[in-house]
Amino acid sequence: MIRYLSLLAFNLLVRMAPRPPNFEPVMSTTMPLGRKYGGLWAGTFAFLSIFLFDLLHGTPGYPRIGVWTFVTAGTYFAIGVAAGRYFRQRKGVRHYVGFSVVATLLYDFITGPVMSSAVWKMPFLLSLVGQVPFTLWHLAGNAGGALLISPLVERWLEGLPRREVVANADGQF
Repeated sequence: MIRYLSLLAFNLLVRMAPRPPNFEPVMSTTMPLGRKYGGLWAGTFAFLSIFLFDLLHGTPGYPRIGVWTFVTAGTYFAIGVAAGRYFRQRKGVRHYVGFSVVATLLYDFITGPVMSSAVWKMPFLLSLVGQVPFTLWHLAGNAGGALLISPLVERWLEGLPRREVVANADGQF
């Protein structure tokens, strides 16, 4: 449990620190957690990473928690669950990078143009075009994190007994 909470704290600290746009460790830490402990734990971790950041940080002039929190955190929860399933049979940097690219494209599509159109009534095509530079930065950050951070997190978790984090062998709470 200590390592799980340490990774959560690491995510929050990095996301609050000055950094290039969309360079954050949520994806790169969620994937090895999914491989090691299963989708429920990885999804919960990803959800908490987003939710706690919004709760602690917020955006000036806006409430800290809003519909965007639940859409983005919920989407990341689904990515964590998918990571648990995908990484059951796969291991290695190329799988981390590949998964991060596909997951980032899906995440940015849902949380960008789809959410902008549904919540803020923005024209879909306009939000899709505006999403492109954001997604390019996000792809660079997540693929780079998958290449550099995910293998380090995986190695760090390798020596950890499964029972220390997960309540039972199925990865259920």
